Amino acid sequence: MFSLTEVASLNDIQPTYRILKPWWDVFMDYLGIVMLMLAIFSGTMQLTKDQVVCLPIMEQTPEGAGGFLGPQPPEIVDSLWNKESAVGEQAAPLMARRPPDSIAPTVHFTQSGTLGQPQPTGVRTKLDFQQYVFVNQMCYHVALPWYSKYFPYLALIHTIVLMVSSNFWFKYPKTSSKIEHFVSILGKCFESPWTTKALSETACEDSEENKQRLAGASSLLKHLSTCSEEGSPNQSAPMLTKPGLTFSAEKLVSEVPAMTILDKKDGEQAKALFEKVRKFRAHVEDSDLIYRLYAIQTVIKTVKFILILCYTMTFVASIEFDHVCEPEIKHLTGYTKFHCTHNMAFMLKKLLVSYIALICVYGIICIYTLFWLFRRPLKEYSFEKVREESSFSDIPDVKNDFAFLLHMVDQYDQLYSKRFGVFLSEVSENKLREISLNHEWTFEKLRQHVTRNSQEKLELHLFMLSGMPDAVFDLTDLEILKLELIPEARITAKISQMINLQELHLYHCPAKVEQTAFIFLRDHLRCLHVKFTDVAEIPSWVYLLKNLRELYLVGNLNSENNKMIGLESLRDLRHLNILHLKSNLTKIPTNITDLSPHLIKLVIHNDGTKLLVLNSLKKIMNLAELELLNCELERIPHAIFSLNNLQELDLKSNNIRTIEEIISFQHLKRLTCLKLWHNKIISIPLSISHVKNLESLYLSHNKLESLPSSLFTLPKLRYLDVSHNSIVVIPLEAGFLQNLQHFAITGNKVEVVPKQLFKCNKLRTLCLGHNCISSIPEKIGQLSQLTHLELKGNCLDRLPAQLGQCSLLHRSCLIVEDHLFDSLPMEAKESINQESSASFTNGCKCLSDGR
Repeated sequence: MFSLTEVASLNDIQPTYRILKPWWDVFMDYLGIVMLMLAIFSGTMQLTKDQVVCLPIMEQTPEGAGGFLGPQPPEIVDSLWNKESAVGEQAAPLMARRPPDSIAPTVHFTQSGTLGQPQPTGVRTKLDFQQYVFVNQMCYHVALPWYSKYFPYLALIHTIVLMVSSNFWFKYPKTSSKIEHFVSILGKCFESPWTTKALSETACEDSEENKQRLAGASSLLKHLSTCSEEGSPNQSAPMLTKPGLTFSAEKLVSEVPAMTILDKKDGEQAKALFEKVRKFRAHVEDSDLIYRLYAIQTVIKTVKFILILCYTMTFVASIEFDHVCEPEIKHLTGYTKFHCTHNMAFMLKKLLVSYIALICVYGIICIYTLFWLFRRPLKEYSFEKVREESSFSDIPDVKNDFAFLLHMVDQYDQLYSKRFGVFLSEVSENKLREISLNHEWTFEKLRQHVTRNSQEKLELHLFMLSGMPDAVFDLTDLEILKLELIPEARITAKISQMINLQELHLYHCPAKVEQTAFIFLRDHLRCLHVKFTDVAEIPSWVYLLKNLRELYLVGNLNSENNKMIGLESLRDLRHLNILHLKSNLTKIPTNITDLSPHLIKLVIHNDGTKLLVLNSLKKIMNLAELELLNCELERIPHAIFSLNNLQELDLKSNNIRTIEEIISFQHLKRLTCLKLWHNKIISIPLSISHVKNLESLYLSHNKLESLPSSLFTLPKLRYLDVSHNSIVVIPLEAGFLQNLQHFAITGNKVEVVPKQLFKCNKLRTLCLGHNCISSIPEKIGQLSQLTHLELKGNCLDRLPAQLGQCSLLHRSCLIVEDHLFDSLPMEAKESINQESSASFTNGCKCLSDGR
């Protein structure tokens, strides 16, 4: 036999789950325990006390009919009397427990010894003790209705089923794991120090203060260039939003009052909780299994209640004290009918009535639960009240199982949901990050990360932080600020302290800017670099920086499946001179024409996407520099020939094979630099000679096999680079280039260096490396201005001693094998080994690096 404690454990749950038990579940649990005790008590009583006591019912027969009770001889009567006396003595204990009205009538005998009529005093029976026991057992199973015998067991089974049904959603594997995770997170959120600080220090202002704040925001909308001085000092400034390129009061930067700094451990725990809540929400909101399982188990309990009530009410009347039993054992006892009494009848009936009352209460609660489940959508949960009572107005509404669990928690204590909502707010999370970030990134630490770039400018690069540390704005001497992969960067009014800041880099960093900060950037920022994945990530305030000089945009500028370019109007960038677009454009954005009055340099660097439409170029009449890089161009675009002010053209890394259109460049009187490097050009047309003003020509990394003589008739040519081609011969006409200062023919198949080349007495850089040259003419000594010479990778046996006459050439800028340098005469080596002045050395290094 099991104990009450063992059975009651079926109704037990983990103490932490009690926050998910509304009052009706708790009440039904207690009702279940009471019904369980009642069922076990009834069963115990029935097993120990329940019994039936039966006596035979005497049959009436006519005298002399020969029946069992007819006249008998005196000796038989005496014998029966003696036997019955003995039986009577054995049955005395049983007879003593019979009620008075159940005693059989007494039989009196006449003087003649015959059996007389029954008298009121009763008669004696002729059954012995074993027969009485047998009759009692038979009548217990035959005469008693089944419900009188099995009621305690049925009550026990029903109660156990109800208990299991009440807590099945806590035990089912697919729901118990989610519930356990939810309860664990909820408890940590409730006890987190961050929750207390967030709710206590970011409580919203009263309604009057809110009205003043909104009034101040409206005033800011009307006066973009002025800051409102009214309202509380913690009032948030309006953010620049994309629609209409205006400030909007709908998106405000929440300036929450400064909070007490959390210790590092509490901060890390709070960060972990935010991440857990985010993942749990994503996992639980996908389904409504918990809700459906709870509803199903409630329906099962309701149906069970109706079933129990129906059949119990039917059988309650069948429990009686008196019963007439006809067990068909006359051949064993001599009697057909027996009058029986059930000693537990009154007790069972009272227990059954009590059980019915408990079941009725239980059923009413089940019906109420169903009403609560279906009277409103429990698969949606709104934090509207929490949003109204706190400054965390961005707490999102939740759905499905997440919403249902929160509804259940509200029935326990609504404070749990309120505290839990803090960890669903992005504003709260950002504020936590900000506090932790400022605690970690102090002014001293930021100062250690400031460096000087190649231009000797102070630069700070912040990478993958949760936000911008406030101490950044205290670096007043900073000139360049780079923010990379900082998703919640917020530029506050304190940036106005950085009076030396002129260049800002935003790499995948959609920075939000307060109004005062925007006014400062609008007036002081000169160069802006923005790297993004989608054009929508470009902050809208970028298009309003009227004093911006240089803008670099790197990312996908196409939108809507590449059908249109998503750049917004650029007309407010009134002083923009340089625009650099590194993207995947198929046409030049028409928005660029807004910059035509003042745009000087345009760079379009594609990722290999073919640039098809360039008509917009014709409208940018003041363009001086144009770079179309990696745009899969096959010919020089005709739109370029309309740019009369063009001075430099770079068509690097395209698929240009022929440049017959180069004759049209003769109309571009200001064109001085032409870069056609890294293409597939096979030959240079003779018409190159018509581009009289050309000063620099880049043709390296092509497929040239020869150089036309007309190339060397360009009188102003100072820079010529034909490296990495298949050129075999340097024409003798090379000496005509009297202004040539830089000549590079590295990586070709040249075998002979003509002496005429050294007539170019202004030559400062000569690159002849990696060819098949076997000797260098002695006239190289005529190059008095030579500062850089590359001869490495040829078939030279020696170097001419006249190299020592090149007074500006020094060892650091002479690129040649060591054994060849050692072959020079001592005087030449000493001359070359002399240290050059700082200016020449730096110039040589710069030329080497630039090449």
